[in-house]
Amino acid sequence: MSGQRLSRRELLARGAAGGLALALAGCGGLRVARSGPRLLDRTELAPAAPLGARLGTLAHLTDAHVLDAESPARVTFLARLGSPFTSTFRPQEALTAQVMDSAVRAVDALAPDAVIQGGDLIDNAQENELARGLGLLAGGGVDPNSGGPGYRGVQVEGNPDPFYYRPAIDAPRHPGMLAAATRRFRAAGLKAPWYPVLGDHDLLVQGVVAPTRLTDRIARGDRAVWDLPKELRAPSGAESLAAVAPDGLPEPGLLEPLIRQLLSAPSVAVPADPDRRELGAEEVVARLREAAGLGGGGALLDYAFDVGERLRVIVLDLVRRGGGSDGLVHGDQPGWLARQLARAGKRWVLVVSHQPLESSAGGERLLALLDRHPRVLAALAGHTHRNRIAPRPGPGGGYWLVNTASLIDYPQQARALRIHATADGGAALRTWVLDHDASGLAGVSHQLSRLDAQGGRPQGFAGDPRDRDVTLYRPAPA
Repeated sequence: MSGQRLSRRELLARGAAGGLALALAGCGGLRVARSGPRLLDRTELAPAAPLGARLGTLAHLTDAHVLDAESPARVTFLARLGSPFTSTFRPQEALTAQVMDSAVRAVDALAPDAVIQGGDLIDNAQENELARGLGLLAGGGVDPNSGGPGYRGVQVEGNPDPFYYRPAIDAPRHPGMLAAATRRFRAAGLKAPWYPVLGDHDLLVQGVVAPTRLTDRIARGDRAVWDLPKELRAPSGAESLAAVAPDGLPEPGLLEPLIRQLLSAPSVAVPADPDRRELGAEEVVARLREAAGLGGGGALLDYAFDVGERLRVIVLDLVRRGGGSDGLVHGDQPGWLARQLARAGKRWVLVVSHQPLESSAGGERLLALLDRHPRVLAALAGHTHRNRIAPRPGPGGGYWLVNTASLIDYPQQARALRIHATADGGAALRTWVLDHDASGLAGVSHQLSRLDAQGGRPQGFAGDPRDRDVTLYRPAPA
């Protein structure tokens, strides 16, 4: 191909022609295989032991990226620059609300004691995205549309740009998908109490840049840039600066000059929408606390809660307020975490953050506390869009580093977690992935995510069997 980059449309078509496309009838028919009941034993930290009392069941639902696919603040054209910009456009991006609703229904079928919403509930720090995401969690009427009636974005049939997948005319064809995607529907809502974790996309434009007057003006305006400006080039060395996450950059200075060029780039007219207002960090944190019924306050979304009498969950906020997608330990968070661990007493402990502790600046200070504690069972994270489980031995007996895949990229999975005491005084974490009911529009999204040549399937986001359906053993406290 002489080094020529194929458009996503061409890659999708080749995938369909090669047998990768899964047959659909209209917008439904695709079924995702459910995880079987058999779990692999992982005994790197402790031998398998008979399971005792169940201490709690949780679900981890993360990286939904409920987004406004019609927003002028989206920079979809950057995807053709390659890594690390490939996630700025996905062929399934108009269907995030429907996938989230389908995943919520799968979680409700689990009937957990609590649900952890693991961060990046939304994609671009917009007020209408947050209202939509919270509506999906609460249940009731949800309106996925923005601007004027119907869909007005890069995937419209009349867009001649060969880079974008147009569902009405490109393979795999789904006529009527965009009209259905923007139609109001009734969301199921979570039946169990839910607890938010703050993600970079919840606060930052594209998960990277702190909102400014300029970015807010673009978001609420009536001009959108769909085509890659001819003079626009990726900054030198951009690919080597790719973040740990597939949907953000560690350095906001990489994206800021590209956003400024939107003011002078060729654009198309779109309906303006004041509800696309970009939110400040304090408002997002306050609204998440209020929606989840959390008490307290403060600039950081740090808090703890108990599940029953023998399990404590500690939530950490590692989002950089100044910009950048990678995690950052703030101020006295190590001291705060030490106090929360002390208050756990004889409870087993799960620590949850959006960005993994091991890849966050200052995270080694938090990990050192967990390493010494005798009752930490796991550190749970999202952000990477990848299923991954790794043991972390330590003087306190060790614990497990558990990452859950996203709902926006393949394999679009959540995670169930069931904690048991074991007969030898230790604990076991039984965890398996939860597939959403991939029928209707959610099924179309799953199909497109599987075919996305720059997305999660070719990058191995599903993980291997030892990252999905397993029982993780942890020894008794010394």
